[in-house]
Amino acid sequence: MPVREWMKRAPITTVRADATVAAAAALMRGGAIRHLPVVDAAGRLVGIVTDRDLRQALFDPAIQERLGERADALRDLMVREVMTWDVLSVRPDTDVREATRLMRERKIGALVVVEAGVVVGILSELDLLAAFETLLRQRLVQVRPLDAAAGGAAWEFGFPLPAEADVEEGVVD
Repeated sequence: MPVREWMKRAPITTVRADATVAAAAALMRGGAIRHLPVVDAAGRLVGIVTDRDLRQALFDPAIQERLGERADALRDLMVREVMTWDVLSVRPDTDVREATRLMRERKIGALVVVEAGVVVGILSELDLLAAFETLLRQRLVQVRPLDAAAGGAAWEFGFPLPAEADVEEGVVD
């Protein structure tokens, strides 16, 4: 299954590295998004800024020192100062399992989807949960107790049960 089937497609909200953090925060709040790709003047991906980046910037001791008593100095803080430059991206034809593995291993909440250097979408952990839910719904046939004598404590969710030869000491392969 390619990423293109599950990603949010362009046009997606992006920001330039020379934008202010306040502007990025406003875009994120306005669009109810947590991951904002950062692009150059040609629309090519150069980084990503997340809601976590913005929160950390607000509480970073170096930034707090720089701000001092001037709360309005946040207006001068630029996206390039808080964004992640080494952004991980995938192509639309990347298998969704590979994208899931990358996100889990790298502990990231989204992958920017790029084609010919241009941002064409974004795949977030919420998109992967939607894919997972859809796949489960397609495979889920029925819900019934495995053993009525056990009071219905164990449930089979419609997945095929293994043949008796596949079960060894209570372990299902």
